[in-house]
Amino acid sequence: MLAIIVAIGLLVWLLAPVLMPFAVAAMLAYLSDPLADRLERFGVGRTLAVSIVFVVLILVIAAALLLLVPLIARQIENLVQNFPRYVEWGRDTALPWLQAKLHLDPKAFDTDRLIDQFKEHIGSIGSVLGTLSRSGVGVVAWLTNLVLIPVVWFYLLRDWDRLVAWVDRMLPRSIQPTIAHLARESDAVLGAFVRGQLLVMLALAIYYGVALTLVGISVGPLIGMVAGLLSFVPYLGFITGFVAAIIASLVQHGDWTHLLMVVGVFAIGQLLEGYVLVPRLVGEKIGLHPVAVIFAVLAGGYLFGFLGVLLALPAASVILVLLRYLAQRYKLSDLYTEKGAPDSVIAEVDVTVHESQDGELPVHVGHNDQP
Repeated sequence: MLAIIVAIGLLVWLLAPVLMPFAVAAMLAYLSDPLADRLERFGVGRTLAVSIVFVVLILVIAAALLLLVPLIARQIENLVQNFPRYVEWGRDTALPWLQAKLHLDPKAFDTDRLIDQFKEHIGSIGSVLGTLSRSGVGVVAWLTNLVLIPVVWFYLLRDWDRLVAWVDRMLPRSIQPTIAHLARESDAVLGAFVRGQLLVMLALAIYYGVALTLVGISVGPLIGMVAGLLSFVPYLGFITGFVAAIIASLVQHGDWTHLLMVVGVFAIGQLLEGYVLVPRLVGEKIGLHPVAVIFAVLAGGYLFGFLGVLLALPAASVILVLLRYLAQRYKLSDLYTEKGAPDSVIAEVDVTVHESQDGELPVHVGHNDQP
């Protein structure tokens, strides 16, 4: 079994570039399958329901792109036009202030050399991106993925229920009820997590974009979108957006009034994210206490780095399902109930199991049955 797992992991690692569009399509199919199932419950055929959901979501994505792409383009153009001001502020204000406050040797920072190196790196990145964009292979691969993702998404969505049923039929009958139960619980938890996290990202992007624009930051919408997108990683969106907004405020206005307003915007945003959005839309839906959420993120980052931070809450939600199941099995075991316990104790355990809330595994325990 271990050899099979290692072989599958190695195969996935080798085929990662090829599997990318299929993974994205599978994620989209997983997220949109509940909508198709809901239409089926109203008597719509599977193919028609999938077609309706697919077309509506494609139109929504296209409308969002038509709305966001011009906005992002204008924001980037604004940033490029004001870039010399940012460079001048860094050279004439920020670096001398750091030298004075940290008591550094003025020669420690050769501002002209640093700026030249920065421009050189920017130019190198631009040339690499230009080469990639002009590469025939790169363009073909990009266009192939762009066309392949919706095609695979449609077919996976159409056959999603049949694929799930096939996997269920292939499970060993002795463990099928347990695995099916855990899969249903994990599906509910992960679905709640993904939907909740997307709502948090959207809410924060709108809040930061609108609030920074109202306080007079010209690139506020761009900073808000970046902060909202990066909020998938706890604290990363806040730190990135806060630093960018502070620099933009100092360069654009250079006074304490706008600086304090930016600080207020992000202070309110952090409180909104930490005490309202994440606990209600993410943490509570996956059944994790806020302290457990923080621990999961820190542990994931310590064990697996950036990838661990990204996968911390989804992994924690699945682990939570497994721990609940193990705790339930433990409470039904002889180790917990004491072997040879009175009939009243066994009967009480039996009734508790059958009358439990949704999510409890309906395991029957008799006098001498093992749990």
